[in-house]
Amino acid sequence: MHDEAHKARWEAFTADILPLLAACAWTERNAKRLLGPQRVRGGAWWSIGQTHHIERVPIGRIGIIATWNYPVQLLGVQLVHALAAGNRVVVKPSERAPRTQALLLELARTAGLPDGTLDALPATREAGAAMLQHEEMDHLVFTGSTTVGRRIAEAAARRLLPTTLELSGRDTAFVLADCDIALAARTIWNAVTMNAGQTCMAPRRVLVGSRVYARFLDALAPLAAGARPRRLIDSDAAAACFECARGAVAAGGRSLSGVLESPRGDALVPVAVVDCPADTALFRGEHFGPALAVAPFDEIEEAARLHALGAGTQQLATSIFTRGRAVPRELLSALSCCTITINDCILPTADPRATIGGVGESGWGVSRGAAGLLAMTRPVHIAGTSRRVRLPIDTPIPSVASRLMRACLWTYGAGSSRAGVAAPNSINGSDT
Repeated sequence: MHDEAHKARWEAFTADILPLLAACAWTERNAKRLLGPQRVRGGAWWSIGQTHHIERVPIGRIGIIATWNYPVQLLGVQLVHALAAGNRVVVKPSERAPRTQALLLELARTAGLPDGTLDALPATREAGAAMLQHEEMDHLVFTGSTTVGRRIAEAAARRLLPTTLELSGRDTAFVLADCDIALAARTIWNAVTMNAGQTCMAPRRVLVGSRVYARFLDALAPLAAGARPRRLIDSDAAAACFECARGAVAAGGRSLSGVLESPRGDALVPVAVVDCPADTALFRGEHFGPALAVAPFDEIEEAARLHALGAGTQQLATSIFTRGRAVPRELLSALSCCTITINDCILPTADPRATIGGVGESGWGVSRGAAGLLAMTRPVHIAGTSRRVRLPIDTPIPSVASRLMRACLWTYGAGSSRAGVAAPNSINGSDT
């Protein structure tokens, strides 16, 4: 991971390996319960003699197109859940982390998987395109950018191939007036700089209540001033992130550290642009690196409007810093994400209990947690009826039919006085 994705040793362990280990342990403890038969209760009164339950069966062969930014954590959890659910898996490793993911797959094979359970394709873009056209699959999981995800969705649709798409977010951190300012600044800056800012659920902008805006900048300033260069995946990524920050400064924002350093190859000094105009690429989150747009708001409604303007439909995880336990309703109604973290940013999303799902241009389907494990199965509803205790299937005589129809409507809320069911002269053409 250090060689291919430029991760520091501690960060590689804590952000990639440790969440995968936790997911393995969680799956061992919970898979049998979650994947076992589930009794369905509370049926209709006329379902006398019936029992209903859900059996979870494997989907079949799961295809995974892996990503590079968290090459062990993301691929590893997807692999564990697909295999634990009983599927066969074929993986197209990322061309940016081929050795890392080849080692992960080899460890999976030597753990005791039966032959034919896990296959790997070459770690090339050409292999990904061929996989979409020719590989036998019953479901496809892709993690990556919205641009590539859209092309994959189009190719999968031509095959009627179901997909789970984990695409990028452009989310917001909200700093409310009652929060712990120092905690908010430290946590948000850590989220923006970890993994060189190459985290889909990291905040791209922070909106701060105007009453505490100056205090927040005071807390954030030493962190930005002391930032050291971080290596991105390549020089193009560093240059694109820098151009977004430079454009925001040219439009009227200012670097909180007082400087804006050009990248040196793939290395870029993290930057916070304060008073960032909302019509800039940086504020809209059109970057994937250690740069943060910072802006104030007066009322919650304004914060919601700025969030919608910046994030659009690419929302994965929104962070809210507050001493309160509940999310303000004016804010909650404006959020389209599936994950909200309070007084934290990224760390809770790595918990094995957490389920991740995209909305709009952030993708569809879910992974991780109980819902992610169940998504790797096909639910089969099985209904059994007693041979002795069961509803009669013969048509009753008209008078009895009329009374039964009135009773049914009364049971479901119509009330006998409003049922309006006349006794028919015949039912289905028969007087019996």
